[in-house]
Amino acid sequence: MALLISKSGTRMLLQVAIMVFPAVAPLAAQGIPPNPASAQTNSSPLADTAALSREALVWLAQLIQINTTNPPGNEQAAAKYIAGILEKEGITPEILEVAPGRSAVVARLRSSAISDPSRALLLVAHMDVVGAERARWTVDPFGAVMKDGYIYGRGALDDKSMLAANLAAIIALKRSSARLNRDVIFLATDDEEAGGDASIRPLIAKNWDKFAAGYALNEGGEVISKGGKVQYVAVQASEKVAVNVAVVAKGSSGHASVPTKDNAVVHLAAAVAKIGMYSAPVHFNTVLRRYFEGLAAVSDDEIAKWMRSLDTTDRGEHAQRVISDTNPQWASMMHDSIAPTMLSAGVRANVIPGEARAMLNIRLLPGDTIDVLLGALTKLVNDPQVRFEVQPNAGLAAPTSSLESDFYAVIAKVASQDFGGAPVLPYQSTWATDSSQLRLHNVQAYGLWPFPVTDQDLARMHGDDERLSVASFNKGVEVLLHIVSEFAVTK
Repeated sequence: MALLISKSGTRMLLQVAIMVFPAVAPLAAQGIPPNPASAQTNSSPLADTAALSREALVWLAQLIQINTTNPPGNEQAAAKYIAGILEKEGITPEILEVAPGRSAVVARLRSSAISDPSRALLLVAHMDVVGAERARWTVDPFGAVMKDGYIYGRGALDDKSMLAANLAAIIALKRSSARLNRDVIFLATDDEEAGGDASIRPLIAKNWDKFAAGYALNEGGEVISKGGKVQYVAVQASEKVAVNVAVVAKGSSGHASVPTKDNAVVHLAAAVAKIGMYSAPVHFNTVLRRYFEGLAAVSDDEIAKWMRSLDTTDRGEHAQRVISDTNPQWASMMHDSIAPTMLSAGVRANVIPGEARAMLNIRLLPGDTIDVLLGALTKLVNDPQVRFEVQPNAGLAAPTSSLESDFYAVIAKVASQDFGGAPVLPYQSTWATDSSQLRLHNVQAYGLWPFPVTDQDLARMHGDDERLSVASFNKGVEVLLHIVSEFAVTK
């Protein structure tokens, strides 16, 4: 770990961390760089961002090594680790138990004796991660392996890099004794990936007074890099609504030696095939229009032509097909999406089952309803043996965060400045985040992973060999510190 140590206080912190989490020791041998190239510039007046980035990289590695796969989550172990870091920095954390073994962490730096929640800035990230199929990874998903300038591990992108960067931001404010013009609140949530009984919903219901804020910065946006240069920055101001729906087919059970026409597996397969080919109507809103307008300015002439034609009466339908075929994410941004994800039926190969099930993961555009979509799917399937069942814990549609707020202006200004003049675009994400619940409580919440990534690396999120380059992580820490400094610190 010697390569990561820049001063005596840091040395003590890291030595304690190594004693608590000895598994991280091999990181130094794997080559965490002592002088990250991306952190050579220091846009933030808060701290030496290069040194802080090196500390944050250790926090990221150790967070990856704490297995918080959801289910079951086990976020309490990560919560205690984060609380320990904050305590050592003189920041008082509070661990909020949401369910057995599942806890959130909140900490606050005050700007004055009396807090004004309407002005407070909330830095939020989640501790849980999705599962990983170990056999499909080239490294241990929970080893925080350093290889070829990347840190590998489940959560390297989603969302432990944001956790570590948020830690760096609040610690930088504390160390520099910054003159805050508003409270800055750190929040680490749990159960974000499943949105269940330990998610931000019950956390808000029980503890809203502890982290109520007027503004929030969370995951959800992107910094897209191509050919080593940031192409554009997408700041999430809205998001689609996640709903899981079961497709259930019923039929007669019996001996497989006597096939039947009401075989549930056959009817389910036919229904899923129709659903898989279905395309919901395209709907546009302000965020989508501004996103594609901005993206057209940095795209090649051919695709830009169709982006500018998306919402026209004469060429719109053809443009929508071209854009959808070019990029599946763009397709999902424009209409309600349906992805069949699970199939289950039968107990033995020689038994015709009486029931077969499939699971659909549906992402609704804000303002669309599941009842309308299921009405269309029922007509499409047209099979009395098949029914749809909406599953619990569906997402809720939330209002779009303002594109005219002071905080959005700061994010756009800093991101463009720090990423070489790259355009900053408002973004409606296809994925769901904790921000929707914050928006329902009148928070102007914006999403931005400040780490430059290629489309190829972004595709590893929730997939195999999830990774983030060290240079990208360091740059993201720097940019986050600059955003927080610009918005929350009196110059």
